[in-house]
Amino acid sequence: MKKIEYPKGFIWGAATSSYQIEGAWNQDGKGESIWDAASHTPGTIKNGDTGDVACDHYHRYKEDVKLMKDIGLKAYRFSIAWPRIFPLGKGKINNKGVEFYDNLVNELIANDIEPCVTLYHWDLPSELNKVGAWESREVVNAFVDYAKFMFNHFGDRVKNWITFNEPLVFAVWFYFFGIYGKKDIASGIRATHLVNVAHAKAIEAYRSSGYSDGQIGITLNLNSIYPKTNSSLDVEGAKIVDGVINRWFLDPVFKAEYPSDIVPIFEKELNFPPIPKDDLKILEENPMDFIGINNYSCTRVGVKKPEDLNDLGKLLLPKRPEKGVEVSEMGWEVYPDGLYDLLKRVYNDYNHPLIYITENGMACKDDIIVDNIVQDDDRLSYLERYFEAAHRAISDGVNLKGYFVWSLMDNFEWIEGYSKRFGIIRVNFETQERIWKKSALWYKEVIRDNGFNMKK
Repeated sequence: MKKIEYPKGFIWGAATSSYQIEGAWNQDGKGESIWDAASHTPGTIKNGDTGDVACDHYHRYKEDVKLMKDIGLKAYRFSIAWPRIFPLGKGKINNKGVEFYDNLVNELIANDIEPCVTLYHWDLPSELNKVGAWESREVVNAFVDYAKFMFNHFGDRVKNWITFNEPLVFAVWFYFFGIYGKKDIASGIRATHLVNVAHAKAIEAYRSSGYSDGQIGITLNLNSIYPKTNSSLDVEGAKIVDGVINRWFLDPVFKAEYPSDIVPIFEKELNFPPIPKDDLKILEENPMDFIGINNYSCTRVGVKKPEDLNDLGKLLLPKRPEKGVEVSEMGWEVYPDGLYDLLKRVYNDYNHPLIYITENGMACKDDIIVDNIVQDDDRLSYLERYFEAAHRAISDGVNLKGYFVWSLMDNFEWIEGYSKRFGIIRVNFETQERIWKKSALWYKEVIRDNGFNMKK
């Protein structure tokens, strides 16, 4: 048995997002989001599920904060529903929405839990979708105005800010699958640049606010990319995939540039336009304080024939792991060394940044309940191994300061609806009862001891 101990002051947290847990989708003046619209469109979400009620966190936030306190969380990462603050995306403020987040933030602080706020976790106001969503500079400006309001109103209490969660998903993949009503990966790739501009301008607004004594960054979903074999095709394919899903997002926010090997591919295949120098200057002048990393798995790339290297759709579309490989309920490979390799790579390649793991967790079957405790041994084992990989990275010099488990509780899992459970707290979506899982009890001990005994 190996004793794993984390540095003093290491931040243990859990994460959620607004649309996935809040419910109250049209209450107290909230405007419609693109996810309200998507979930109300037949055939979009598995089993016809919607986030209309979700975990009813809007009405049960005090109960949920008590759960966080009982677990021992040091910090809670959550997102703001933009249309709850600005129902039309801009213009008139909805005071009832502001009041909800005031109450939530104050409840967290009263329970000694640090609030970590994500400004955008995918629920764009529908009105802004009508003017081009993230392909529109009008939307960039609206986001910056929304961010300014948030900083000025909440900045006296909130000291940890994240501009965006996973641009790869909400820009590239959701365009690719037509979640917003427009099915076009080229539009998604173009949108990623304006998301970066919005990110940099939000940082500029934060540093100009009266409450710039905290920290601000972005959360990217990143994977270690491995060629399936040592063949030149697999190696080249892995380099392209890494360029698209990792470096395309890391390079602009750290280096104010885009990867030189990927730009020509996008220009040729997707008609990607030239990037204005003024935009790169904005990125250069507004560096972030930290990088948030979401990681669940790894990616293995196999290329059968040379022409496949020119087919981005074929290269990028996730493949199911080989038979016999351990996978989660999402079909994602369980590979803790991938997290270790990723943390080392980001730390070494991007000038030793401050890093938080802002999401990591596992969807698994939670069918067995004994003495009112869910027996989620698969998730517990997963977390133990990923925590150990993170600890190894810290021991090897990586400046990792905190870890947020995804998710605090089972919730609306986007296009999977309620069919996949990631929570360390089980939610009965019919009664809204919260039930502890073994993983939550174990996590409580980890936080208390700032470490654990590794069984293997």
